Amino acid sequence: MQFGYTIIYVADVAATLDFYVNAFGFAQRFLHESGQYGELETGSTTLSFAAHETAGGNLPDGYQAMSAEGKPFGIEIGFLTDDVPAAVTRAVQTGAVLVTAPKTKPWGQVVAYVRAPEGTLIEICTPVGG
Repeated sequence: MQFGYTIIYVADVAATLDFYVNAFGFAQRFLHESGQYGELETGSTTLSFAAHETAGGNLPDGYQAMSAEGKPFGIEIGFLTDDVPAAVTRAVQTGAVLVTAPKTKPWGQVVAYVRAPEGTLIEICTPVGG
């Protein structure tokens, strides 16, 4: 078994891709001509986004759509960087909401949290042991 990708269901795939490209510097790998599915270049796995309509076709009994309102879901995506404060500043300037400012954990890792405009909780951190 190998972890291949994560798909986040969103209202506007193109706008979400633009946010992640501008906030974190990822390259856009693919946006389907329908605008219903897109991917980012993120390393060995793929971060993907699909429209809520696509989820409806895949999950006929429905699902809990994410929102920027209220508390975040109990899941996060993590992005590694050597400069957490600069990455957080760029993300917030691009539209993310600061959840927690950068803090150094007892094991030396610097960690901060932001929420993307579509509601995804994002951990921005240095590598463990870095």
